[in-house]
Amino acid sequence: MQTDLPAPSLARQARAFLALTKPRVVALIVFTAVIGMFLATPGMVPPGRLAAGTLGIALVAAAAAAINCLLERGIDARMRRTRRRPLPRGELTAAQTLAFAGALGGLGLWTLLQFVNALTMWLTAATFIGYAVVYTLLLKPLTPQNIVIGGASGAMPPVLGWAAVSGEVGAEALLLFLIIFVWTPPHFWSLALYRAEEYAAAGVPMLPVTHGRGYTRMQVLLYTALLFAASLLPFAIGMSGRLYLIAAVALGAVFLGYALRIYRRYSDALARATFRYSILYLALLFAALLADHYL
Repeated sequence: MQTDLPAPSLARQARAFLALTKPRVVALIVFTAVIGMFLATPGMVPPGRLAAGTLGIALVAAAAAAINCLLERGIDARMRRTRRRPLPRGELTAAQTLAFAGALGGLGLWTLLQFVNALTMWLTAATFIGYAVVYTLLLKPLTPQNIVIGGASGAMPPVLGWAAVSGEVGAEALLLFLIIFVWTPPHFWSLALYRAEEYAAAGVPMLPVTHGRGYTRMQVLLYTALLFAASLLPFAIGMSGRLYLIAAVALGAVFLGYALRIYRRYSDALARATFRYSILYLALLFAALLADHYL
């Protein structure tokens, strides 16, 4: 009796490879990187540099996401949120994933070296290693501070964009890094709060698992307050004007409101809403930086 499963269609395989890249995550990464490019110059970014920088950073980010899926396929299979990813479902093999990630990452780094500059290429390579290896392999399974320490890799995109245009890493770029670095804990811990049982079952020492929900809720509030302060620094140093200040205060006040409600009257629904708002917050905050830069 024939027992072999039919080969997946080309379209299905394409969708599986696309899912490996975590498109929504990569979109936010690329968005903040592009903002970094525009903020690095008082004028317009040369179209060729913009295209090459965006493509190179996007390809390496997609490769890092694929490697993350490969290394965490066992954990993903035990979590409801991730069990439908291509590797746990058996839609792709480890070898296919590794080859795919290698091709994307190699092409992305080559693009940055050939058409942008060596500094951006090396910084992007370091970011890849920081996320795909240091965070995924070392930090995530070993410490509840994985998000805090590993957040350094996630905060790099605007620095990469800045370096792509200016050829250096200035103080303003590091300030953009700081904002995303401080944003990362309340963003991910909001998710971890309502997924705590899944993380516990998968053996991942996220903060709600190791220290409890009450402690995590307090940390979400503290980091959100710190984020509010950090978000005002671009105005304080003269990097932005009143338009950005108004947006930062308004967006930060809403985020603080969510964090305070989580601390006082927690519910899974509220944690989900906070997680979703945190993504909108970052996108709108950086959009306000860009609008202020040119208006």
